[in-house]
Amino acid sequence: MNVLATVNQPTLEDFGHDVWWIVLIKIVGIFAVLVFMTLFAIVFERKVVARMQQRIGPNRVGWRGYLQSLADGLKLAFKEDIMPALADKPVYFLAPVIATIPAFLAFSVIPLGPEVSIFGHHTPLQLTDAPIGVLIVLACSAMGVYGIVLAGWASGSTYPLLGGLRSAAQMVSYEIAMGLSIVAVFLYAGSMSTSEIVAGQAHGNQLTFFGWEFTGPSWNAILLPVSFVIYAIAVVGETNRAPFDLPEAESELVGGFHTEYSSLKFALFFLAEYVNMVTVSALAATLFLGGWRAPWPISIWNGANTGWWPLLWFFLKVVVALFVFIWLRGTLPRLRYDQFMRFGWKVLVPTALVWILVVATMRTVSREADLSTGEVALYVGVPAALIVLAGLLIASRSANRDTRLMAEEAAAGGVHAIDPEPEVLPAAGPRRRSTGMPSRAEGGFPIPPMDLKVPPSPRLRRQPVGTDGAPVVSTGRRGTTTVQEDGDV
Repeated sequence: MNVLATVNQPTLEDFGHDVWWIVLIKIVGIFAVLVFMTLFAIVFERKVVARMQQRIGPNRVGWRGYLQSLADGLKLAFKEDIMPALADKPVYFLAPVIATIPAFLAFSVIPLGPEVSIFGHHTPLQLTDAPIGVLIVLACSAMGVYGIVLAGWASGSTYPLLGGLRSAAQMVSYEIAMGLSIVAVFLYAGSMSTSEIVAGQAHGNQLTFFGWEFTGPSWNAILLPVSFVIYAIAVVGETNRAPFDLPEAESELVGGFHTEYSSLKFALFFLAEYVNMVTVSALAATLFLGGWRAPWPISIWNGANTGWWPLLWFFLKVVVALFVFIWLRGTLPRLRYDQFMRFGWKVLVPTALVWILVVATMRTVSREADLSTGEVALYVGVPAALIVLAGLLIASRSANRDTRLMAEEAAAGGVHAIDPEPEVLPAAGPRRRSTGMPSRAEGGFPIPPMDLKVPPSPRLRRQPVGTDGAPVVSTGRRGTTTVQEDGDV
């Protein structure tokens, strides 16, 4: 497919012809860019959140504290690497690697700019592309789930396991909404290649509204606003960022799936999270914000989309998307897990499916009936929007019916505004043994059996006992103990 191709616009035919050293330069360049963007994003996040909270933020390491993330990375590299005794050592070691490598691979199909000259060789500013380039990004993001789940399972601890299971359910759920949100982009672009999707947004769309012809916007974020909103919400949940950072809920799971990790292994998880943020931000710029092409009014300049200038426009869009991630973290509280999953399955996924149906219907009617854009919007878009709004209104009223009726009765003085608390205690019955306390039938609170015996922890070694029955005190050296003498305190 060669739609809207220009002299500087790469197509699928332009890939696969580079010499080996140009490919090596691109690989090293992408790795360096992602590491630099990770260091930048960490400092940027701390600076922006500090500004929102009227603090100074990092200001010691480097000029205005901009080398703080580099110092943190070096600190993690020199920290002690601790492995739990019950950990599955091979899986424990491979889990952060599995989480990190797909995050870097996903960036290989992101177009960073047009065709440029590198030491006399003309090559696109993109490592590679394929007819299914966007699916490569989705596949790599899905592979990251394995690293997180294996990290929680291999740690040999309860809280990392719970965090890993949460992450598996969360990332799979929101990847479905994320994948459905970009189906409409495929329908408009006619391709799943990232370079051709950018080419489809190169020029304005010629629109006809009842005989009035004009040039409309070409960014998919404006043409497909519902897809853009669903994608923006889904990637926040897919990357485990606040307010959807349930796998790392510190108040519930200590630190989540990486609780038992330290040193470079923890740094790899940290790196994977921020590289995923950069990747989904770059994919958002590619699919919805015109890719590397300059926004209006900069695009009026003829040289804005040639040479190395598109790198600047592309990374400016990525930084704006990263700012939205940080803005959400500094503004919204963490959702409850049931609310989070209900929102993904009962709101995002159905909305994305209905939106795909609407877009496909509008495209088909426009092509088969030979109608103008305004007529399709009037005869198909408006009725579909009214049906969707009516359905959402009916669903909202039915979901809040009990609360609304109670509020009306409370306003009339019939009942209290608050329902009595549901009965959550076990049913009343005879107590198994006498404890002197009031029983459940008499209104007392149930208590666990006092003769419950917990098996010894496998982490703790048996504590030796001296000849006189006194416990033996360890000296701190492996294999050496000292008997506690009489009179010691």
